[in-house]
Amino acid sequence: MQRVAVRSAKDADEVSQGALLRQKNRIRHTNRSGETQAIHKSDKGEDVSSEIENRLQERGIPINTVITAIQQFRVETPSWGYGNSGTRFKVFPWPGAATTLREKLADAAQVHSFTGICPRVAIHIPWDKEDNWQVVKDFAGTLGLQIGAVNPNLFQEDIYRLGSLCHIDRGVRQRAIEHVIECIHIAQLVGSDVISLWLADGTNYPGQDDLRRRRHRLLDSLQAIYAALPGGMRLLIEYKFFEPAFYSTDLPDWGTSLLMAQKLGLQAEVLVDTGHHPQGTNIAQIVAQLLDEDRLGGFHFNDRRYADDDLIVGSQNPFELFCIFNEIIGAKDQGVVNAERIAYMIDQSHNIEPKIEAMIQSVLNIQTAYAKALLVNRTALREAQEAGDVLEAYRVLQTAYETDVRPLLAEARMRQGLNPDPIVAFRASGYAARVARERVAKVSISGYPGA
Repeated sequence: MQRVAVRSAKDADEVSQGALLRQKNRIRHTNRSGETQAIHKSDKGEDVSSEIENRLQERGIPINTVITAIQQFRVETPSWGYGNSGTRFKVFPWPGAATTLREKLADAAQVHSFTGICPRVAIHIPWDKEDNWQVVKDFAGTLGLQIGAVNPNLFQEDIYRLGSLCHIDRGVRQRAIEHVIECIHIAQLVGSDVISLWLADGTNYPGQDDLRRRRHRLLDSLQAIYAALPGGMRLLIEYKFFEPAFYSTDLPDWGTSLLMAQKLGLQAEVLVDTGHHPQGTNIAQIVAQLLDEDRLGGFHFNDRRYADDDLIVGSQNPFELFCIFNEIIGAKDQGVVNAERIAYMIDQSHNIEPKIEAMIQSVLNIQTAYAKALLVNRTALREAQEAGDVLEAYRVLQTAYETDVRPLLAEARMRQGLNPDPIVAFRASGYAARVARERVAKVSISGYPGA
């Protein structure tokens, strides 16, 4: 498996050289300061320089500083995003979709090799359960990867029909607690420092259970889990306002997760899934609140149109994604320590899309929003805000958001020795066609493994 992954990356590099030569609309030149600047040719053939460098120079920020920030930014991809998944109606199998953890890691290595910013892969237990975790850790290392967040599964066993950590039966709760503690042990074995916890617990009808007692049972269960955390490991508590429960959900919003985290201790933080909110929710404001409380643990990035759609992040509302990063980078500039330890993770189920290419596109969308937020003129924004100049403050953000950062991202990739267009490079590599030929497809009728 290792030789296959390395060979495909080498082949991709060779093929991508031809792709680079075919990019006739891109040239490079050295400016007066000796820095390399990316230039695009317009449709009319005229050289059109992006305004990024000039804008940064006006603020006294070297372009190299921004490029370094882009290169150091990291996004974690999920193992389950490389396998077949779907809705309760149908799973459309994709040729070559990964069915084992090794195949998922091999696919994730492709994403990292073409983007340069995805060295960690989240796993889901028991979907990814293995007998020898040292072997898994070593194999990931040969691919240039690390195991990221470990996600317990507390929603697919029959005993969880009425809940897991909130279940009225102490025995069921204990079994759920023991599963999460098992995941903590797995995280220790693979070198992970994050447990990502999402509960499906809730009720469908008024009176089905006592809501305050459910909350007490939840806190008791979380305290037992928290006590098992080793030093340096974080418990990220996710929330979702509905589904699969429809009357009440035991962790329905960021405020409930925050309260639980505060009751547990400093190693418990809130995980924000961008698709887990009611329509119209201002996620950027939630991010600001959690940063101010020093409890923003991380993100599960995806996008939605109606509910928890698990669409490609940034595909439906890219401005929302930009506003989220604006809050984070603004907090960094103000010295907020929490802004430096956020886990940026993707959580998507690609039903009709090619798995690896969809993941690369997701990473690029996140990276684009991040790069645009780096260009916000913080001084001008603060001055407009303090002057009460509503429209000027808005225009400062809009100027950054409307900037074409593709030349900047391409430059950052080329300085890493990567193809400036990861999608073009991946398609040219032939990897997708090869694994479609080599891998045996598994037929599934459910949206997730094991269901």
